[in-house]
Amino acid sequence: MKRPPAASFYSNRLFRPRIPRGHELTLERQRIYALPTRYGLLYGAMLVVMFLGSINYNNSMGFLLTFLLASLGIISILYTYRNIAHLQVRSGKTPPTFAGREAHFTVHLHNTEQLPRYALHLTAAGAATVLTDVAAKDSAGVELRVAAPKRGRLLLGKITLSTRYPLGLIRAWAYVDLGMQCLVYPQPGPYRPATATPHQHQGNQAAPAAGSDDFLGFRAYHPGDSLRHIHWKALARALPLMTKKFTAGETPDLWLDWAALPLLDNEARLRILCRLVLEAGRGAQAYGLRLPGVEIPPAQGAQHQQRCLEALALFGEPTS
Repeated sequence: MKRPPAASFYSNRLFRPRIPRGHELTLERQRIYALPTRYGLLYGAMLVVMFLGSINYNNSMGFLLTFLLASLGIISILYTYRNIAHLQVRSGKTPPTFAGREAHFTVHLHNTEQLPRYALHLTAAGAATVLTDVAAKDSAGVELRVAAPKRGRLLLGKITLSTRYPLGLIRAWAYVDLGMQCLVYPQPGPYRPATATPHQHQGNQAAPAAGSDDFLGFRAYHPGDSLRHIHWKALARALPLMTKKFTAGETPDLWLDWAALPLLDNEARLRILCRLVLEAGRGAQAYGLRLPGVEIPPAQGAQHQQRCLEALALFGEPTS
């Protein structure tokens, strides 16, 4: 194995920013950087001119004012550093979104000290800078909004937490990577009617489907079953969760099938299937999803809809 040149290796170690990774991080001393701002450099240049003028005119009041302002600038370095030191940064919830919209990443800042923190700036690649304060022994939630141009997993990446409090002469900052990601569903496309097929059972024989006419008996609860059909008395007696069955005419299953959308590219099919999943979720009919290599059986409910949308979002990505 070929090793990198020594100069390149040490330059990467010295100048590459140290970015801690984890879902909960504390900003320790070795993770914080500090440099003068433009106003800080101008402030230092002004002090040099005042010092030279005081020497030239041998003005004791000039020396006093120069040293006083210099001490103020040095103390501001400490206060700027303390404003972000030992802050705890935690990842929050990131709800899924659709392609073409914004992904909302929630970052929590927790202040464990008695010192309040002011004028904290948070930003990430593609996100606007957000300004917030954190009171002593308190927490604050910050929402970073990033454009989600395409479906899949959107990684937030490196977050920069910085401050210029109190005088704006010094900028202290730190980098963190919370490993946050947002699931981006395909952008809903135009609506097309889906095909419906009857319930299929063993032996390819049609059987009565769950309806709402005559009571037939009980069966084990399945996610997505209507709450009106749950056997609550059995649950009150600490028995397994059961669902009431009713006999009715044969109800067809609604299949959202990839193969039913020919002459379209992959992304166009995914957008149309996304629209069909959203429309089917508003109805009372069970629906399933067929993709190349993926088949989700017909069901109902919010969890089933989320499972279908997730399959569309991650279609074509390698499974971990």
